[in-house]
Amino acid sequence: MKQIYTVTGMTCSGCKASVEEALSSLADVQEASVDLRTSQVVLELSHKISVKKLQEALSDKYAISENKELIQSEEKSELKQLFPLFLIFGYIIITSVLLNFKPWDTGSFMLDFMGLFYIVFSFFKLLDLKGFPQSFRMYDPLAKVMPIYSWIYPFIEVALGIMFLMRIEIPMALIATLIILGITTIGVTRTLLNKKSIQCACLGTALKLPMTKATFIENSIMIVMAIIMLINLN
Repeated sequence: MKQIYTVTGMTCSGCKASVEEALSSLADVQEASVDLRTSQVVLELSHKISVKKLQEALSDKYAISENKELIQSEEKSELKQLFPLFLIFGYIIITSVLLNFKPWDTGSFMLDFMGLFYIVFSFFKLLDLKGFPQSFRMYDPLAKVMPIYSWIYPFIEVALGIMFLMRIEIPMALIATLIILGITTIGVTRTLLNKKSIQCACLGTALKLPMTKATFIENSIMIVMAIIMLINLN
């Protein structure tokens, strides 16, 4: 992973070389690159390193700190990228509520939510059916070993969406939801733990969404709903 820091005290190319050499000597630092003009150092890390440890590797002449402005900018950028996902999720929730508002029916709300979830998300995947499989195989364990699965996955979502909305074979649809989203969530969790920066394929390739905790949460909501519905059916 890449981290950017600010190093003060550098005045010449010799300082630049000294800082790069000192930081590169750390076990978890794969590469260190200093921009003398901006006083920034870009580190390629295998694991996150504390600022204290980085400072210990440097001479007392230099002081290293996280680039907080850049971190805040990246956080805002990530939220901006995820806005379409939040907007779509909001529309699905509102529509499901309106469909079951009078009289209120929690079970029907969850079924409609899951049905709309699948229909809407499959629509974005089908917009670029050629590009989706490649993105999906980046993190889904089953798609990695069975490439054909990534090609038929959008159609599985369409089928499940229709089953939930039309109330067809609900137990089967719930079990299928637990299986396919459970597998995907395993891949999402691995990606997040490894801190890999890849594109999320939940909305296909039409919308460039980063893989974040939001992806994990959306899958988890569907899995929890499926479990609750299965319990209520028994």
